[in-house]
Amino acid sequence: MYAAFINIRFLNVSKSNRKGRDRMPIPQKRTYTSEDYWNLPEGQRAELIDGKLYAMAPPSFTHQKISFSLARKIADHIDSKKGNCEVIPAPFAVNLDADDKTWLEPDISIICDKTKISEKGCKGAPDWVIEVISPSTQSLDYLKKLWLYQNAGVREYWIINPIMQNVQVYSFDEEATSNQFSFNDEISSHIFNDLIIKISDLL
Repeated sequence: MYAAFINIRFLNVSKSNRKGRDRMPIPQKRTYTSEDYWNLPEGQRAELIDGKLYAMAPPSFTHQKISFSLARKIADHIDSKKGNCEVIPAPFAVNLDADDKTWLEPDISIICDKTKISEKGCKGAPDWVIEVISPSTQSLDYLKKLWLYQNAGVREYWIINPIMQNVQVYSFDEEATSNQFSFNDEISSHIFNDLIIKISDLL
């Protein structure tokens, strides 16, 4: 996820305020909830993790190119196999474990149980999550989100690092495994065994 994750004081903007009036800050809370997440000012994106809001900066060109091309490749593969899984790029809210204090926005969510999907997002764990990181998000993507995704029931998690040009692939089916690949390596998905991805081909 390309984002500047910082604890912030969000502004509560009413419809009338969005037309130019003064903004009123939300009183500081020890813990934020889904109510705060869904009432962010118009145009403001953030993730809610364990009751803390983290602002999300606009993504870079490379980030978007990787995300778009990869989502399209995965979706094309699923369609070619007449599969039922949905490939949903960000922004798309994921409510892991139906926890009121955690709403994430993975760069790509692959969801095979369509009963989890609603107009508000995904309630429960996607089958496969992909994050494209920036320097400011590494600790969240490699540590905090890794723990959250694994414990929520995500089956496969990829962390794509455009700066180091590598991909960390985690599989949580049965025994957990982790492997690192370069952008020039051919990477097999654990969920879709016949899907081979080479990140350098997407750039």
